[in-house]
Order: sequence, then C-alpha cells, then structure tokens
Amino acid sequence: MGRNRKKIALVTGASSGIGRCLARQMAENYPELHEIWVLARRKEELEALQTECPETQFRLLVMDLADKETFTELAGLLGAERPHICLLVNGAGLGHNGPTARLETSGLCDMIDVNCRALIAVTRLCLPYMGRGSRILQLASGSAFLPQPGFAVYAASKSCVLSFSQALREELRPRGIVVTAVCPGPVDTDFFRAGGITLSPLKRFFLADPEKVAKKALADARKGKALSVYGLSMKMVRIVAKVFPEGWLVRFHVNQQDSSEKIVENVHC
Repeated sequence: MGRNRKKIALVTGASSGIGRCLARQMAENYPELHEIWVLARRKEELEALQTECPETQFRLLVMDLADKETFTELAGLLGAERPHICLLVNGAGLGHNGPTARLETSGLCDMIDVNCRALIAVTRLCLPYMGRGSRILQLASGSAFLPQPGFAVYAASKSCVLSFSQALREELRPRGIVVTAVCPGPVDTDFFRAGGITLSPLKRFFLADPEKVAKKALADARKGKALSVYGLSMKMVRIVAKVFPEGWLVRFHVNQQDSSEKIVENVHC
C-alpha cells in the first residue's frame, strides 16, 4: 500500500444509528484519516453529520445499497481514487418483524439484499484497497446467536454476517487485516421505528446506548478482537445459546411472543 495514498474510512449506514455514531467517533479520534466516506440514502442526514464535525473532511456518498448500480458506482470511485482504506464499517441494516407468512416477500428479500448481499459486495470491493493494520467492522447482531421466530429472516441474515465475518477474519489473517463482528442486543436508534418493529418489554429494558456500542466496537477492533458484544445481557445470551439445546431456546422464545402475533388459520383443500 503506497505511503502517499489518501487514508480513508468508509462507513455504510452512516445516516443514523450505530453507523452514524461510529463515523462521528472516528472523526473525533482518528486524526490520521484524510477523509471519511459516509454512505447512505438520506443526503440531508449526511450533510447534518458534516455540520456536526466541521473539522473532518467527509465524502458524502448518497447511494442505495438495495440498488445493484451502487456497487458499480462505488467500484468506479475506488478505482479512480485508489485510497488506502484504514477502516471499513458495514453499518447499513434493514429489519422487519412478524411471522414470515404475514410479511411481504419483497420486504423479506430486501432484508437479505441489504444485510447480506450488500455487506458482502462492499467488503469485496474494498479489500484490494486495504493493507496490514486495516480494520473491518461488520454490524451483525445478538440475533445472530439464535434463531428468532417472529424475527426469522432478520436473525438469519445476521447469522450470515457473523459466519461470513468469522471466516473472512481467517482468510485475511496473513494480510494483517482484522475483522470484527459487532453483535449488540437492541439499541436505542430509529432502526426499530423505521422497520415497524415492536419490542417486547424485556427487550426495551435492555436497550443500549448507540454511542457506547460504537465506542466498544472501535476499541475491540483496535484490540484485534473477533467479536464485540456490548452489555451483560447479550454476553449471557451468547453463553446460553452455546450451553442449552437450540430447540428448547427457540420454543421458549415462541412462548414469550404475544398470542396476537401467532398465526392460526384453517386450510381448505
């Protein structure tokens, strides 16, 4: 990696939530970066981020990760600039909850497109521009530890992120690039409202501060950790998921669901 290349960080999902917090914290704590490229659909939110951090040079990439043309555009930009990507944060995510049979097929596929396909595509596009000491933060979720009826496709997509991150970490070890999967529990952001997701009282009790989740994620990435799990509750969930039979835990989760969320239907043949 050439010494004269521009040092950058690239953050997807930078308009809100943990992605925005990570972009802001990098602006405050990584003075060696020449630019931070922030990618999201909402231009006004990216402009507001620039206003909040006037001393930092942001490159605003108004793109939709659900659109395949975005990857062509990003590939062209990276090829033209050839930056040294010190930090890559795949923070974009999409979630809808409810029984699978009640959700629209398009919404289910959108979750896979944004949470899995886009994350993998952006990672692959950035790898040629990363070198020894670079860090990749993949925003997974505590949902990755266990299947979740009522949140089935989202949890499955985050399991994909976790598995991909763990395998990629080993692939990139010889190059000195560290991959950290970030697996928080519910975080107090607009994510749930945007997805029309209703949290149970128990999950609302454990809502985490996104700034604290982001701070721990960056610290764990600097330490070279494979996993960043914020909060005692999620650490316990991870342990429980390893100790107890998965079938028991899935049925327990179903029993905690509001009966109004269950589907009861008569099929006439």
